[in-house]
Amino acid sequence: MAELARKLGLDGGASGREIAEAADDPAWRDAVREWGEALAELLAADPDGAAGAVARAMGSGTTASWYDGDHADFRGGVFLREVVGVQVVIQRGGAAVPEALAGLPPRPGGFTGREGEMAALLRALDPAGELKEAPAVLVAAVSGLGGIGKTALAVETAHLAVERGWFPGGVLFIDLHGYDQEPVTADRALQALLRALGISPEHIPATADERVALYRSTLAARAQERGAVLVLADNASSPDQVRPLLPGDGRHRVLVTSRDRLPQLGARLLPLDQFTPKEAYDLLDNALRIADPGDSRIVDDPDNAEQLAALCGNLPLALQIAAALLAEDQGKPVTELVAELRESRDRLDHLHDGERSVRAAFELSYRRLSPEQSRLLRLIALAPGPEVSEEVVAALAGVEAPSVRELRALARAHLVERGSERGWWRLHDLVRVFGVGVVAGDTGLREEGEAARERVLVFYRRWATAADDRLRWLPGAAEPERFADRGQALTWFDSERAGLVAAVQWARDERFAGTAIGLAEQLAVYLDWRRYFDDLIAVMDVAREAARRAGDRLVEAAAWSNLGNALREAGRIGEAIEAHTRACSVLQVAGERHDEASAWSNLGVALRQAGRVEEAIEAHTRAGDLFQVAGNRQSEGTAWINLGVAMQEAGRVEEAIEVYTRARDRLLVAGDRQHESIAWNNLGSALQDAGQVDEAVEAYGKSLEIRWEFEDWYGAGLTYCNLAVTYEVVHGTAEARTAYLQAAEAFTRANAPDRATAARTRAAELEANPPLTP
Repeated sequence: MAELARKLGLDGGASGREIAEAADDPAWRDAVREWGEALAELLAADPDGAAGAVARAMGSGTTASWYDGDHADFRGGVFLREVVGVQVVIQRGGAAVPEALAGLPPRPGGFTGREGEMAALLRALDPAGELKEAPAVLVAAVSGLGGIGKTALAVETAHLAVERGWFPGGVLFIDLHGYDQEPVTADRALQALLRALGISPEHIPATADERVALYRSTLAARAQERGAVLVLADNASSPDQVRPLLPGDGRHRVLVTSRDRLPQLGARLLPLDQFTPKEAYDLLDNALRIADPGDSRIVDDPDNAEQLAALCGNLPLALQIAAALLAEDQGKPVTELVAELRESRDRLDHLHDGERSVRAAFELSYRRLSPEQSRLLRLIALAPGPEVSEEVVAALAGVEAPSVRELRALARAHLVERGSERGWWRLHDLVRVFGVGVVAGDTGLREEGEAARERVLVFYRRWATAADDRLRWLPGAAEPERFADRGQALTWFDSERAGLVAAVQWARDERFAGTAIGLAEQLAVYLDWRRYFDDLIAVMDVAREAARRAGDRLVEAAAWSNLGNALREAGRIGEAIEAHTRACSVLQVAGERHDEASAWSNLGVALRQAGRVEEAIEAHTRAGDLFQVAGNRQSEGTAWINLGVAMQEAGRVEEAIEVYTRARDRLLVAGDRQHESIAWNNLGSALQDAGQVDEAVEAYGKSLEIRWEFEDWYGAGLTYCNLAVTYEVVHGTAEARTAYLQAAEAFTRANAPDRATAARTRAAELEANPPLTP
């Protein structure tokens, strides 16, 4: 009654009669109606208890006062006229409900890494941020893939902020379980936070809007009385879960973690990526040493530890599980766990420790996707290469253009990430494993995936053929589709290279073998031109084996030839000779004279590099004769180039000059400018050997003009080196240094760092010790 009296403006000792006399006041009627509703709720909830007794007493016209304890005393009550309801403010023992503003979870054991991210988060939370480089913000949102370590970072950062005295008003922590079957609603979260702020359950308003108002007003009062409060809302899945939890007072801060980016909150966004290799290594070592300070398995085997981290995708959750598996089995070497993960068809089968599971973490995010989003994620998981262009995404999905809306939704959920360039996308390694596993576990999804892969192979082969046609194009031939010049073709090949090489590996599956073998053939010139010999070896080895299984001897021979060229360029000369010899044998039996000529030419190059010069001369002569009979001037010209090199190495310089000149003329007529540049370069070398220095410099100049025209950086580097040697002979030190530096630049662009270093070294030697002039 005292509370009612205060509300009506009467003194604390007002009697029931005094209150009754004020009943005509509109405030009385409003109060009675308001309190009656609350009292009715108490009666319904606890009819036989103390609340029920109060309600019955008030309904009979008595007043009630509370003594210590949970009982009511109705003695001396004053009966009023009929009463609809009265609000009862319950104070138990005169003490307020306990607050829970120190509910921050303990610091994560063995926390490591994330120095940069933690610094950025602290800047966002700093109350004095507006006075510093970055302005302070009300909300900071940490987002990332499931298992990336969002909660650990947020909790560690919150502890640091509290230690710095930034939040004297306390910390409120709530796990919103945003990705569980039944996430915590904003309303339930508000009730929990209000109780943590010391509001007793019976004082929490009935409507959501009133709860938000009470929450914000309570936080505002707390800011005045004690200072700022930090609200840590963990594991949110939508902005709607968080918005009602935002304080109205700008002194407070809210820290949110989510698998989604939540840009709608107007927050300072901090997306988390996987650990660096160093951070992953430290986590593994720290976790094992927490379990056993003497456990040095990570330090003792750093190479396998690095491989273990890579197999875990440098994902903190996966790393912690791997460490737990090692800690559980003290005698298990790191190399054994590495072997288990590498040999497993599904790494996620191993990445669980009985309590935690990477697959389960991803499943929580996956099941929240729409059907369109989940299908797109599964298909991208099947894509070849570490990144995928939107063109390839469209091919996978069987549409003209991919749904950018769905891709963005997956990116917000951190299930896909933007690639190295705009229009490119990538998956975390373990998300890819998860997606492949989902497809493998369902017959219908497997067929969907196979059809998607076929579409990608058809797409790749079509455009690789067009790009290859452009690289091989000679004046007078039909214009290839799509690519207007060599630069465009090379740019497309460069961007899609990883995917193209990976797609050829599908040739191991009989369903894809024919298309994949054809794709491999279209990559040979490009990969050789760009000097990606490891890729060329991988592509041709798969194509060769697939052609053998299919019984296609001609395709197998072509693959042997291309494989031999790649092996030779990689310095594996013995294997190259064997590959070319196999190609020659197959084609000779098949009667394919033109292809046989190419095989003999390739074999001659390998024999020459092996020091078997006379055998090389014989092979090149045979190749040239076969091309001449076939009337192929272009190929005949390249055969004469190779023959000239062998003759020059045999000391037959005058014959070499004659052969190079013949090769240049054949190629000039054929319009093959690329090989013409090689003929000019080699002719310059032979002229230099013959002492015809001026003619040699002129020939090198002709070669360089063409090589720059075709972006043949490696060839340009070789020609610059030859030119530099010529300048050295005639004591042109400055010109020689310039030529060596130009060679270094060209080799760098050609992905030949060793040759670039050698050229720079020689230029430095000439500067330090110039030759004496005569």
